[in-house]
Amino acid sequence: MKIRDMAKCLEEFEQLCRAFLKSKNIVDKEGVPSFYIRLLADLEDYLNQLWEDKEGKKKMNKNNAKALSTLRQKIRKYNRDYETEVAAYKENPQESADEEEEKEQGDSGSSSDSDGEEGDEVSATSFLKKKPEPAPEANKFLKSAKGSGDESSSSDDDEDGEDWGSDTVDSGSESSDDGEGKGASLALVFLKKTQESEKSSEKKVSKKKKPKKKERLEEEEGGEEGEEGEGGWEKVKGGAPLVKEKPKMFAKGTEINTVVVLKKLNEILQARGKKGTDRAAQIELLHALANISAENNLGIGILVKIKFNIIASLYDYNPNLAAFMKADMWKKCLECIDELLDILFENNNIFIGENIAEDSESLSISDQPFRVRGCVLTLVERMDEEFTKIMQNTDPHSQEYVDNLKDEGHVCGIIDRLLDYLENKGSTEEICRIYLRRIMHTYYKFDYKAHRRSLGLQGESKSEQDQEESEGEDSAVIMDRLCKFIYAKDRTDRIRTCAILCHIYHHALHSRWYQARDLMLMSHLQDNIQHADPPVQILYNRTMVQLGICAFRQGMIKDAHNALLDIQSSGRAKELLGQGLLMRNMQERNAEQEKIEKRRQVPFHMHINLELLECVYLVSAMLLEIPYMAAHEFDARRRMISKQFHHQLRVGERQPLLGPPESMREHVVAASKAMKMGDWRTCHSFIINEKMNSKVWDLFPETQRVREMLVRKIQEESLRTYLFTYSSVYDSISMATLSEMFELEIPMVHSIISKMIINEELMASLDQPTQTVVMHRTEPTSLQNMALQLAEKLGSLVENNERVFDLKQGVYGGYFNRDQKGGYQQKGGYQRDQKGGYQNKQGYNRGGYNRNHNQSNY
Repeated sequence: MKIRDMAKCLEEFEQLCRAFLKSKNIVDKEGVPSFYIRLLADLEDYLNQLWEDKEGKKKMNKNNAKALSTLRQKIRKYNRDYETEVAAYKENPQESADEEEEKEQGDSGSSSDSDGEEGDEVSATSFLKKKPEPAPEANKFLKSAKGSGDESSSSDDDEDGEDWGSDTVDSGSESSDDGEGKGASLALVFLKKTQESEKSSEKKVSKKKKPKKKERLEEEEGGEEGEEGEGGWEKVKGGAPLVKEKPKMFAKGTEINTVVVLKKLNEILQARGKKGTDRAAQIELLHALANISAENNLGIGILVKIKFNIIASLYDYNPNLAAFMKADMWKKCLECIDELLDILFENNNIFIGENIAEDSESLSISDQPFRVRGCVLTLVERMDEEFTKIMQNTDPHSQEYVDNLKDEGHVCGIIDRLLDYLENKGSTEEICRIYLRRIMHTYYKFDYKAHRRSLGLQGESKSEQDQEESEGEDSAVIMDRLCKFIYAKDRTDRIRTCAILCHIYHHALHSRWYQARDLMLMSHLQDNIQHADPPVQILYNRTMVQLGICAFRQGMIKDAHNALLDIQSSGRAKELLGQGLLMRNMQERNAEQEKIEKRRQVPFHMHINLELLECVYLVSAMLLEIPYMAAHEFDARRRMISKQFHHQLRVGERQPLLGPPESMREHVVAASKAMKMGDWRTCHSFIINEKMNSKVWDLFPETQRVREMLVRKIQEESLRTYLFTYSSVYDSISMATLSEMFELEIPMVHSIISKMIINEELMASLDQPTQTVVMHRTEPTSLQNMALQLAEKLGSLVENNERVFDLKQGVYGGYFNRDQKGGYQQKGGYQRDQKGGYQNKQGYNRGGYNRNHNQSNY
C-alpha cells in the first residue's frame, strides 16, 4: 500500500481471503478477529482515496490501474458481508485498536513466568485500560485542580507516551506526594482521557508500540543475563522462535526400538502426496529419524529403509514432472545416494529387491540377513533423468551450465559404483539397464587420450605412453565390453537397439567407418526404426548424421551424402536431432505436445553442430552434382541428386548483386560455380579459407587430413567436370597437360579417364604410346541437343492432346480403361503404325513412368 503497488495488493488480498476461508471453523467458534475488520475497513478507505485521486490514477501503469479497479470492486462486494462490524470500527477506530492491544497484553501476561512485580504491572495495565469514567467526587476537584493540575497532567502525559501501563501508577504515586492533596491527584489519574488530553493521546497511538518493544527486549535481555545458568530462555520475534525447534519425534521417556521407528516412518509417509503437506519438513523429519535410529543402534536395515524414503522424498519435492531439482536438493540427493551405496558395500548381509513384500521385510538386528524392499537401480536411473532435466533447463551459455556439467563426473561415479555392486548381486536385466546408463554417458564423448596415443606413437617417448596408458582403459574397450554383454543377454528390444546405436555413434565419432557401417547394415535398424519411440528415433537420427560425417572425413563422399540426405532434405534437422523446436502453428502442435517435445531435447553439450552438418552435406552434394550436371547438360530427363543444393544455387543466381561470399552457403555456391568452369584453384580457395576453417573445418579432430582430402576430391571432380564440359572442343588432349592443370599425378589422371570411358560417360579412347585422350565426337552438338529437346516436348504435347480428346469422345473405353491409380493404360492406345500414324509407346514409357520410377528407387 505504501508504494501503491496495486497488483501486489490484489494478490495479497486474495491470499488473505483464502486464509480466512481455511480458518472458518475457528472463526465460527471465536468470532471474526478485530484485526481482520480493521484491515478490510482501512483497505476500503485507502482504495476510495486512490480512486478519487485523478492525477495519481493517470500516472499509474496499465497493470496497477487495472488491479485498482478490480480490487475496489472486490472489496466493496466482500465488505457487504461485514457491514455492521466495519461500520462499528469506523465509528470508533480507537476503541477497537485498544481491544486488540488488550488481547495482546493479556496473552503476553498469561504466558510470562516473570516475577510478581511484572504481574502487578500487567494487572495495573489491564485495570487502567478499561478507561473508567471519573467518579462523582472527582468532579469536585476539577476546578480547584485546573491551575496546578495542568502542569502535572502534561508531565503525566509525557510519561504515558512511553508506557501506558506501569508509568500511570508511578505518576499517580508521585503526584500523591505533592502538597495539593490526594483528591486532586486521584482525579488526575482517572482523567487520562478527558477533553484536555484526548487530542494528544490520539496523536500518540501510533507511537505506543515502539517503546513497548524496546522495553520488552530490555526485559528479555535482563532475564537472559539473570537466567543464563538455567539456560531455558530464547529470543522471540513476533510470537515465533528465531531458531527453529526440532520437531519432537517421540514423547519423553519412550523406548526407541525398531517397531516404534517403523511406526513413526509410516506416519510420515502417510502424509506424502497429500494436499498441504510441507515436503521440505517431511525430508527434515526423515533425516531426524535416520539420526535417531543411528544413535540408538537400531541396525543397518532400518537405516537403509529410511535412506530409500529420503531419496524418494527428494524426488517428490517437485510435484510437476517438467520442473527440475534445485541445486541444494540435487546436492542432497547425490550425497544420500553415495551414503546408501557406502552402506551397501560395507554390509554384504543386506538383500534389496522390489519383489520383497513389506510384510516379509527383516529390519531388526536379530533378524539377519536384512531384507529391505526397494530398488537402488530405479533411484540411480531417476537421478540420471534429473541430471538431464537440470542440463535441459539451464542456460547453455552461462557459467551455471559449466558448474552443473561438472556434476557429471559424480553421476558417472555413482553409476560405476552401482555397476560394480550389481555385477555381484544383480540380475541380468538390472545389469543390462545399468550398462545402458553407462553407455549413454560415454558414447558421445571423443576419447582424446586414445586419439593422442594413436597419433603420437612415433614422436612420444615410451615413458609418456606408459603413463597415459596407465590412466585407464580406452572408451572403445569399455563400449565394446558393455555393448556385447547387452547384445548377448538383453531380452528387451529397446535396450539392445539403444546400445547398437550408441556403439555405431562411438565408432563413427572415432573414424572407425567400416565397423560403424557394418554394424548398421547387420542390425537392419533402418527397416523398422519408424515403429520405435521418439527418443530412440532421435538417437537413430543422431547416429546416421555422425555416420555421414565420418564417411565424409574418410573421403566416402557418396556414402556421406546418402547418410545425410534424409535429415537435410526434410528441412527439420534441428527438430529431428532433438536440438530445439521449430516455430509451428498451434494447430499442428498444442501446448501439451510442446512440453512433451521439450522434455525429449538433448542437452546442449551433446549437440551436433548444425552448420558443420549442413556444410558437409552441401560440399558432398557439390562434388556429386556438378560433374553430373556437366555430363547431362542438355538432357531433359536429368534428375536432381540434391534438391537442397539446387535450391541454394537458385538463391545465388537470383541475387542482383554478387559480392564476395560471407556465409557458409555462399562459399559453397561460389565454389560450385568455379568448379562448373573446371577452375579447381578458385573452388579450393572458396571451400578452404580462414572463414570456413573457423566455422567448419577446425571443428574436426583431424583437421589437416580432412583439408588434404577435400583438396584431392576437388581436383578429381574438377577434372571430370572439365572433360564433360569441354570434350566437344578437343580432338585429343595430353594427359600430361591435364596433370599440370589439375596438379594430379599422371597415373591418377589415367585412372579417372579410364573409369569415365568404362562407364560410358566419356566417348573417347586412350592412346598409350603418346599418353593422349582421343575424343570420338559422338556427343550431339548444341543445335542437335536443342532439336532433340524440342522433339521430346512436341511428343509429350501430342500425347496430352490425344488423352484430352479420348476423354471427351469416350473412345478406348473412357472411364473403364483406367488403372488402379486413376491413370490411363497406355499399352496399346498409341500404336498407330498401321493407320499411318506413329509408334509412341516406347517414348512415353521411357520419358514418363520410367523416369519417375527410377527416381523413387534412388
